[in-house]
Amino acid sequence: MTLFNQSYQSYGTRRIRFDLQKENIWVSRRYIARVMKALLLVSKYTVKRYQSHNTEVNETATENHLQRQFDVGDKKQIVVADLTYIQVKQRWNYLCVLVNLSDRQIVGYHVGQHKTAELVMSALSKIKLPLSKLDLFHSDRGKEFDNRLLADCFKTFNITHSLSKKGCPYDNAVAEATFKTIKTEFVKGQRFNSTAEL
Repeated sequence: MTLFNQSYQSYGTRRIRFDLQKENIWVSRRYIARVMKALLLVSKYTVKRYQSHNTEVNETATENHLQRQFDVGDKKQIVVADLTYIQVKQRWNYLCVLVNLSDRQIVGYHVGQHKTAELVMSALSKIKLPLSKLDLFHSDRGKEFDNRLLADCFKTFNITHSLSKKGCPYDNAVAEATFKTIKTEFVKGQRFNSTAEL
């Protein structure tokens, strides 16, 4: 039960078994499942979630330069970006996250009440690496990534802009996986009373 709670109620039988083995405790996943059932422990990942779909998309001719090449090593500085929505009281707020493909670390993020290019720029401004060192910035085709403000930024710092194919989340899988973890392990079940608290 301790491992389950330490994982923010996200661990299932496989991950619990793995952590137990690291402590030289050997039990089957079937046994762990029985114990979890008896204790009414249900991983957050087993609960069905719903996703809304944004009908406005970026129709620019920008290519997909990344082409799902997510294992880039450390030779290039490539950032993938995405936005998600999180409820604060009775209003949606938006979280923009930038992930460095080299080490899968979140290098920039920002929260705001509006899904705009300014929100993306605020996340970009938090990257500690000089923007001139970025080789490529990849995102989906959300309208917030189709903006003169961003285009000027990419041109100024010589950053190649890459966009996923329309309606294809697999082209931005690393960012999608990052949001799945954030929303499942840290947002689900929480109540936020303000944007600052979020």
